[in-house]
Amino acid sequence: MPTDWSALIALVFTLGLKHGVDADHLAMIDGLTRYNAPLRPRLARWCGLLFSLGHGAVVIAISVSVGALSNRWEVPAWAADTGAWISIAFLTVLGIANLRAVLSTPHHLHVRTVGLKSRLLGRFQRSGSPLPIALIGALFALSFDTLSQASLFALTATQYGGWIHALTLGAVFTLGMLIADSANGLWISRLINRADRIALLASRVMGLTVAGISLGVATFGAAKYFVPAVDSWSNGKELALGGSVVAVVALSFLVANWLSRPQGDASATVRN
Repeated sequence: MPTDWSALIALVFTLGLKHGVDADHLAMIDGLTRYNAPLRPRLARWCGLLFSLGHGAVVIAISVSVGALSNRWEVPAWAADTGAWISIAFLTVLGIANLRAVLSTPHHLHVRTVGLKSRLLGRFQRSGSPLPIALIGALFALSFDTLSQASLFALTATQYGGWIHALTLGAVFTLGMLIADSANGLWISRLINRADRIALLASRVMGLTVAGISLGVATFGAAKYFVPAVDSWSNGKELALGGSVVAVVALSFLVANWLSRPQGDASATVRN
């Protein structure tokens, strides 16, 4: 983690954006949006926002609690290593699952993002009001990676003054995640209303992006353990690396969104 407060804020915000485009988030928001789209189109557009608010509330609560209770305690090395390898394993499985989804989905159907937690909690995707959707987001936060990340924010913040700084980092992380999840929910809501060839292509662009990012991050994480030169090179580059992942996803999102525009929009642009 950076020692400068401004750099730390920027890194935590980037990590929030990156967390918001995790495959599990995308898959659950996809399911919630699809379930509500036919009868509650207005709610469907904001499923990503509501999910993220619930998720972020848990992150902030953990950050404040750990920040208030911790003094000079540090995260044990074994916990960091265990968390890293759990993340690598999950990302590998998610990458393979999403790549398989792209290759196996019939050409006339949208590709649906695959998530592990979303499969385990699949029945919760049939939620049709704001509060249950937010509670689902909170439930998703009760995982090893999210809990350890929130605790790390809090412990890092203690060197700047305590629980108020931990609260700030938790809120900044939540803001980044909220932006990513909200954009995803709005895009899926728009895509559901279309079934033409371009919209189907757009869903495959995002599916391949999720698969590629998951496998790429997992491979890089493993390389840091087995290749000392990679670990040495990556030290101090957390912000740049996290930003690169977010940039790739954002670019793919923009390409997919452009592809899924109604043809009337394009013709109007040409006339103007």
